Amino acid sequence: MASERTVPLRLGSTAPNFQADTTNGPIDFHEFIGDNWVILFSHPEDFTPVCTTELGEMARLEPEFAKRGVKLIGLSANTLGSHEGWIKDIDEVTGSLVNFPIIADKERKVAYLYDMIDYQDTTNVDEKGIAFTIRSVFFIDPKKTIRTILSYPASTGRNSAEILRVIDSLQTGDKHKVTTPINWVPGDDVIVHPTIKGDEATKLFPNMRVVKPYLRFTPLPNA
Repeated sequence: MASERTVPLRLGSTAPNFQADTTNGPIDFHEFIGDNWVILFSHPEDFTPVCTTELGEMARLEPEFAKRGVKLIGLSANTLGSHEGWIKDIDEVTGSLVNFPIIADKERKVAYLYDMIDYQDTTNVDEKGIAFTIRSVFFIDPKKTIRTILSYPASTGRNSAEILRVIDSLQTGDKHKVTTPINWVPGDDVIVHPTIKGDEATKLFPNMRVVKPYLRFTPLPNA
């Protein structure tokens, strides 16, 4: 596998395939995705404080992601042996056992493929001077399309509630032909997609509230 890609990954790109060793055994990434949604998220280093809190929280929330048909897979720039020792620490510190796979990416092959490398903080390197991965999150749908990309610096832990919220928004939009406004959470009104016009909009959304011709809110059934 090439260690670097030439085409930037954007929303709508097909998630690049790769083969890798993980704490749950070797995988082919596209086979791992299957017909599921997948969240791929990277970590700079094992046995580091922020990463430990993040993985513990994602492990705690794994049942919530499973309810949504989402598989989790982490990545850290270390070996399998290191990952296995770290998982024990995560359980001890957070009370959450990591059951989802963590990719062993000591050579940064997947990190380069997905552009998870930190170019901002030149001190974010290992003992050999190789750049660590940043905190990237890729939301990938069952068609293997990248739907959302979040990137955080190594110094900033992610917000697990936001990761869940984004999945809820993407899945709600796909199912109901809607978009979601600022700070939306499940149960809030959504916005009728601008491409749905006239009678079709009225039929699909009988409780639609028109604020402007381009801004139409509606509740969703069983939201």
